[in-house]
Amino acid sequence: MTETLAGGAPAGGPSLPVIDTDPFGHEVLTDPLPLDAALREAGPLVYLSAHDIYAVARHEHVYAALRDWQGFQSGAGVGLYNFRTQKAWRPLSALVEADPPHHDAPRRVLSALLGPRTQRRLRAEWTAAARDMVDRLLTTGPGDGRAGSVVEFDAVTCLAEAFPLRVFPDALGLPEDGREKLLPFSDFLLNAFGPRNELVARDAPRARELSDWVVAHCEREALAEGGFGTEIWSAADRGDITPEQAPSVVRSLFAAGVNTTVHALAAVLYALATHPAQWRRLRAEPGLVRVAFEEAVRWASPVQTFFRTATASARVDGVAVPDGAKVLLFLGAANRDPRRWADPDAYDLSRDPSGHVGFGFGIHQCVGQNLARLEAECLLTALVERVAELDAAGPARRRLNNTLRAWDSIPVRARIAP
Repeated sequence: MTETLAGGAPAGGPSLPVIDTDPFGHEVLTDPLPLDAALREAGPLVYLSAHDIYAVARHEHVYAALRDWQGFQSGAGVGLYNFRTQKAWRPLSALVEADPPHHDAPRRVLSALLGPRTQRRLRAEWTAAARDMVDRLLTTGPGDGRAGSVVEFDAVTCLAEAFPLRVFPDALGLPEDGREKLLPFSDFLLNAFGPRNELVARDAPRARELSDWVVAHCEREALAEGGFGTEIWSAADRGDITPEQAPSVVRSLFAAGVNTTVHALAAVLYALATHPAQWRRLRAEPGLVRVAFEEAVRWASPVQTFFRTATASARVDGVAVPDGAKVLLFLGAANRDPRRWADPDAYDLSRDPSGHVGFGFGIHQCVGQNLARLEAECLLTALVERVAELDAAGPARRRLNNTLRAWDSIPVRARIAP
């Protein structure tokens, strides 16, 4: 990594540390931790010359920027491209890429729909689904599910992908046919928040097919009665949102309701498989399942970065950011900031991980984060009930993405409990 920490920034901008490393380069996406550390140490605000953007990586300042929607707007796009000055080449999210007042009504509808009443209703259903999935997985090995027998499986394909793709599309009201398109659609969308690099080019041939399927399944007629999708359309009937907004609000769940949860679940399974002492503690104290999940989101940060666009009022540690500049918020770096966390690189169930920014913060924080927590609680509880020991069975393999810290494969070995 090449750094230049003197001189600085574009003409007319503040004198700032400059780093010329590409945050979307293959090496950084494979292992973001060295760049994260360099950004934190460089200063509260850093200029990234590779893309003519600014970066914020310390927890204090990422947290402040996420709260300051007036200074760091989302409505110009949460990707690299500035839709304040460039024509939008993709549909913008009705929630993530809208600021008040346009953001308010869709947010209210989803907050009510995905709130505590829904979570209570889904808990029993998702608990049963998780137990069924774990039971089936553990009885397919040579030991046929007997106590003490060992089963090896891929935690990504068998659990982290399979469970959300089973329960969330059901709750949304999607048919069985085609729901496998949700992951590649969301993967492409989150890649598109970065530059048009080889990752975007790799998935571009399927973009039209995936987008057309999603658009078709945002319509009322394609959604099962009683699911989240038809409830959103009912909100349009009541006048809570407009009929034009309804498909965009449904689409926001397609984009964010599966992929980020998949890789958050993968993160906690990877963390526990590579930290057997923490798995043993979780087995001894199953009430720590929520802590295990939150600590994994802090430690691994499935959503690594999000862009904002500076307005005239944007400040970082008292320094003005040029109006219209793109600012990349490094959520993963903030979540391992030693100024905020003791021993931040450790995965530790003794820690209170509250305050992490893995789900964002402020008015644009992830509206479905409590459903992700519920999915994790159901799945981890089912595993804790049946698995005495969990460890890695081979090297894990990442899936590179411009926004996510994602996984293709996590081989694990589970010994079935008495």
